[in-house]
Amino acid sequence: MEPGAVFKEFLGEVESGLLSQLGGETASENDSLTAAARHLCLGGGAKRARPVLVKVFGNTLGVKTPALVDAAIAAELIHSASLLHDDVVDAGMYRRGRPTVNARWGNIVAVMSGDLLLSGALLRLSQVNLRLTQTALETVAEMTKAAIHEVEVRGNLELSFEDLARVAEGKTGSLFGWCGKAAAILAGVPEAEGRFDAFGRRIGVAFQMADDIRDVTGTDEGKPPFADIASKSPSLPLLLAARRDPALLRRLKEAWAYTAMTPERVKELGTAVLCSGVVDEAIERMTVEIDAAVDALGPYAQSSHGAELVGWARKLAIGIALKGAA
Repeated sequence: MEPGAVFKEFLGEVESGLLSQLGGETASENDSLTAAARHLCLGGGAKRARPVLVKVFGNTLGVKTPALVDAAIAAELIHSASLLHDDVVDAGMYRRGRPTVNARWGNIVAVMSGDLLLSGALLRLSQVNLRLTQTALETVAEMTKAAIHEVEVRGNLELSFEDLARVAEGKTGSLFGWCGKAAAILAGVPEAEGRFDAFGRRIGVAFQMADDIRDVTGTDEGKPPFADIASKSPSLPLLLAARRDPALLRRLKEAWAYTAMTPERVKELGTAVLCSGVVDEAIERMTVEIDAAVDALGPYAQSSHGAELVGWARKLAIGIALKGAA
């Protein structure tokens, strides 16, 4: 989903910064780490949701654009590093419609390339503001713990919705929240830090719900459908379907008891989940999270830029769920 025209210039600066961070126009393809990082970061298909969030949060507090660019670049680098690591953990083969870095260069390059992006983000922040760096480190630690917890709960169809939300908050919401905290830190408005962080965390959970939904609806053109079933990852639609239909729960458990499943089996189970009618309920739960995020903003939701923030988040999350996004 494309950002509005008001963000074009800002995102242009972010893209220039990312390009410079990754070797510029003349980067050598012989540098496998940089080539792999460029493949993910500059290959197209990214929504740049986190840089846009930094900008809208900054607008809400009147932060000038130059102060926001480094934070936006760092947020995108941290996000990209997490994707590189996730694809290794998940043995993912496609992202944004292209082969993953681990599929093309192997796991070692993917992991080290992710580390390169992460260190680049933190070094950039260290030259801007010490507190930005400290809070970013805290966020990376939270994302890492959530990623491990996600692995630990694989195959668990009795996972509570609260625990599922905690994983989503840690993996996605914590970085969204940091985008808000970063803007508040740069603006020197401590009271906004907590509200923006809370908003970002709830929106992050909503975004993960949207991603879960499009996995079963097949609206993500960059990935094959039913990837969560293939990887034995409990998702919102799978948990809803398991609670709604005990027979389907048994079928999923039996399938997940085996080391691997055939594509035909994955498709059969995915179709059964989709036909169970859980998508509407999942969208309702996603909408509840967005409403809770708006409540967390408090008085900031009433300002013109706050309303812009709310509108953008609703449009993007619902767009991902219903139509898919690269």
